Amino acid sequence: MNEILSFWAQWLRPSAGLPTVQWSLLLAVAAMAGYLTQRHTGLPKVVGYSLVGTVAGLAGFSGAVWPLQGIGLFLLELGVALVLFECGGRIPLRWFRHNPMVLVQSLAESALTYFAVYGVLVWLKLPAQVAGPLALVALAASPAVLTRVVADTRAAGPVTDRAIVLTTLSSLYALALGSARAELANRHGLTVFETIYPVVVVLGVSIVVAAVLALVLRTALRFMSPTSENTSMLFLTLVAAGTAVAAHMGGSAPLAALLGGMLVKQLNPRPWAWPRQLGNASSLLTMLMFVLVSTVAAQADWSAPVAGVVLALIAVRLLAKVTGVALGNVGSGASWKQALWMGGAMTPMSSIALLIASQFVVASPATGRMIAGVALPAILLMEVLGAVIATVAIYRAGESSKPWAPLTARGPDGDTQP
Repeated sequence: MNEILSFWAQWLRPSAGLPTVQWSLLLAVAAMAGYLTQRHTGLPKVVGYSLVGTVAGLAGFSGAVWPLQGIGLFLLELGVALVLFECGGRIPLRWFRHNPMVLVQSLAESALTYFAVYGVLVWLKLPAQVAGPLALVALAASPAVLTRVVADTRAAGPVTDRAIVLTTLSSLYALALGSARAELANRHGLTVFETIYPVVVVLGVSIVVAAVLALVLRTALRFMSPTSENTSMLFLTLVAAGTAVAAHMGGSAPLAALLGGMLVKQLNPRPWAWPRQLGNASSLLTMLMFVLVSTVAAQADWSAPVAGVVLALIAVRLLAKVTGVALGNVGSGASWKQALWMGGAMTPMSSIALLIASQFVVASPATGRMIAGVALPAILLMEVLGAVIATVAIYRAGESSKPWAPLTARGPDGDTQP
């Protein structure tokens, strides 16, 4: 593929640069693949996006750099930030006061996932400095994949709502702990204060950026309509600015967006009517995010010895997610069957896991190479397989209003209609 691109570059010299043309065509193919995947299989569009990125990565597409850096890193963080801001806006903190077992359920699921994955990887003879970061990568679920599955299946109900909340909270833990752990990658013999300090810095900077973002947006909503096109542009630019500032100051841009969404929900408890313009921009960034993740992950060094470790990580992670949700289910108001489907809906891995893995590679290239060798194949498999598992879980929970079958009737926008 690189030879074809080199030949192409000899005669094609676009004003925006050849990578812009390459990415534009790749996203065009991904859009068609996502549409056809949903139309003919009933699976969410994200499966088609990921498959196109996988093929491009395996073919040697050079438009995605690993570890993530520059504009690619910024766009991925921006896409994740938009998704997490929306997810954070769905979490009213007073819910945990009325039903604290949901928070217990989240902590139980996350703790069990981390320690189970860590224990299995150490048992498989991986060094502790590799097993720990990989356990944090496995801890991170994917709100981006789950929300796309929910949108494509038109799902609504207690399993869907709680799965999104639990997935969002696991992302919060993974982002805070992962960013702090990456700062300590090359430091040994630390005191307790020196170990906790990076976590405090990441959380502190992220909270400050989140507070500024929430206050500015809340002030704007006092005299701007939530459905206005200008409000959409204001929101998008504020999140983009917050993404750049949080990363520069030592915080976590996705974490700041997540906390900002939660703060806006507290300051403006009325349901947010997300404008259609923001939805279109968010959909494009989301598609780019999935294609980028799968393209990068597919370029990992695939080998037979690593395959066993990857499969063990995936299997233990899936079992731990389901078991953790079930253990914390007592008194949470959900049935055991619902807890099973919630655990299944939390299995996807994608952009957040990739961001955490990239931080470890940048912090410690030697150890990071071993981490990426296991993390990238696991992320790629669970972006696709996780989306399928989440789709099955939502349908089995009976919360989709869309039949799972290829339909012939189509609406004016080309989507299948029940």
